[in-house]
Amino acid sequence: MPTDTQTVNRASYILMAGLLTFVLWEKLLAALLAGLLIHELVYLMAPHIMQRAGVQRRAAKVAVVSFLTIIVITVLASLLTALVYYFRTGDENLPALMTKMAEILETSRKLMPTWLAQKLPPDVESVKLHITEWLRTHAGEFSLVTKPLRTLAHILIGMLIGAMISLYEAKADAENGVLTRAIGTRVYALSQSFRQVVFAQVRIAGLNTLFTAIYLMIVLPLLGVKLPFIVMMVLLTFIFGLIPVIGNIMSNTVIVIVGLSHSVAVAGGSLAFLVVIHKLEYFLNAKIIGARIQTRAFEILLAMLTLETLFGISGVIAAPIYYAYLKRELKAAGLI
Repeated sequence: MPTDTQTVNRASYILMAGLLTFVLWEKLLAALLAGLLIHELVYLMAPHIMQRAGVQRRAAKVAVVSFLTIIVITVLASLLTALVYYFRTGDENLPALMTKMAEILETSRKLMPTWLAQKLPPDVESVKLHITEWLRTHAGEFSLVTKPLRTLAHILIGMLIGAMISLYEAKADAENGVLTRAIGTRVYALSQSFRQVVFAQVRIAGLNTLFTAIYLMIVLPLLGVKLPFIVMMVLLTFIFGLIPVIGNIMSNTVIVIVGLSHSVAVAGGSLAFLVVIHKLEYFLNAKIIGARIQTRAFEILLAMLTLETLFGISGVIAAPIYYAYLKRELKAAGLI
């Protein structure tokens, strides 16, 4: 008896919704994003290589995809490992930055308005304790820093899954069951949404990081100001910049506090500069990401607020991708 197409589609929608919810619920977002990244990089590069090499046979296509996948995974895994190692053990590592920020807040207390100074912890150790407690509370959301081995394992597994899907697509036969094809359509829509949102956000974060690096490494030194932890702040600007809206607040906070180590004027000037840069970024967000997924900025912000309430920081990171995917499926179904 033939299977009803509408029933199959509904089943695939339910399975996909359950999977995406499970990913956030069990804090597996890093694995999902890693898998999608590998799949999209291979998907984008493989056709160009095959065309230039004149590859036509399926066995040759599988060989090209396999070789390309190994290279991509090796490069990304090496970069990620080096980044984590630098954050934890570099000359100006992340724990040292946190300690320095605590000391700056303590020594700058006298320069602050009374109402603001009263809201700060009384001493350096209290500041460090507050930071530690906050990190412990949000350990699941910042697991790359607090649980690097577990998160790296999730990322590597996600990369392998993305690689396996790429290989499957290279050698897949046309004969598949109706549910398999329906799920494949859902996965394709998700991967397209990922490509539209994440690649655009990487460009925006890269531009933001470039301007910040010019300010910290060129403008301030020309004015006779040399701040510590410049490389770390530039790296954090890019990483936090991949998180819409709140990423800017996080990176700005670090730079302004470190700026206080020199003077209030430097901190104020840094804040003014960063506000201007991020106004540009908000404009680019609305134009680039909004145009790609045909979505207004307030829709993305509403999705971020909703998922942040349900799943914390992971929800904020996933919201633009999930919302873009939802909107793509609704449009494909003719509902919007």
